[in-house]
Amino acid sequence: MKILSFGEILWDVYPDNAYIGGAPLNFGAHLAKQGAEVYMLSAVGKDELGSKALSVLEGWGIRTDYVKTLDCETGKCLVTLDENSVPSYNLISDVAWDFIDGDVNEAFDVLYFGTLALRSQTNLNTVKRLLAKGGFKEVFVDVNIRPPFYSAKTVSMALENATILKISDEELETVVASVGLEVNGTEETARAIARTYDNIKIIIITLGAKGSLAYDVKNDKFFYAHGIKVEVASTVGAGDSFSASFLRKYLEGESIDECLAYATKISAFVVSKYDAVPDYE
Repeated sequence: MKILSFGEILWDVYPDNAYIGGAPLNFGAHLAKQGAEVYMLSAVGKDELGSKALSVLEGWGIRTDYVKTLDCETGKCLVTLDENSVPSYNLISDVAWDFIDGDVNEAFDVLYFGTLALRSQTNLNTVKRLLAKGGFKEVFVDVNIRPPFYSAKTVSMALENATILKISDEELETVVASVGLEVNGTEETARAIARTYDNIKIIIITLGAKGSLAYDVKNDKFFYAHGIKVEVASTVGAGDSFSASFLRKYLEGESIDECLAYATKISAFVVSKYDAVPDYE
C-alpha cells in the first residue's frame, strides 16, 4: 500500500525541550512502522528544527521526496505551563507547513489530510488540486478542530471529499454545526452525515476511553469496539495511531470489526507510552 500524507510537520516547543509532531506525520509514522510505503507532502524551514525533522522522518522510514525546505520557520506550537502545570498552546501561523505548494508525479492508493492543514489558502488549493487529479482508492480525512483554525468552508471541503472520515466524539457537535446539521445521538448523526455526503463509505467516531464505533454506510451497519484499559502515560498520538492501524487493516481487506479491534489494540499501546510514535514491541 502506498500512502500520501498531506499536512503539518511541527514541533511542540516546551520551555526545556521540543518534541516533533503533527497528526499527518504521526499517522504516516505509524503506517510506515507497520510496513506501508509512506510519503509526506509538507514543508519545513531552513532552520535547525527543519533539519531535525527531516532526519526524524527518514529514521521512521517516511519518504521525504515531497517535503520542501522553505525560507521560513519550521512549524511550532509553543507550550507554556501555568503554576499548576496546566498547558496552554500557541500554534504559530505563517510557518513552513502553511505553504505546501507542490504536486506529486506518481500514483498513490490513499490520500490523507486533516482539517488543520487547510487553515491556509495555499494548502487548501494544493489539496483541491490533488483531489482533482484523482486516482486515489481512498481519501482518509481526520477532522481535527483547533480553534480558530477551522471554518465551515474547510470542514465542508473535507467532508465532501472523504471516503473514510474520522471524528472524535468531542468534536462531533462542532463538525456537524459547521455544516448545518444537528447532533441527534451518535448513530443518527453519523447517518445524517452520510446522507449529506454520499462520497463517504465509512465514518469512524472515537469515544475516548469508551472505545470507538465505525459506520458502514453502504450496509447501514454500526460496529463497536470497547476501549482497552491501560496505565496512561500520554494520549498524544493515540488517535493518529488508531487511524493508521484501521486503514492498514482495511486496505488489507479485513472486516470492519477486525479493523477496529486492531486499531484499538495499537492505540492502547501508544497511550501506555510517553512517545507519540514509540517503538513497536
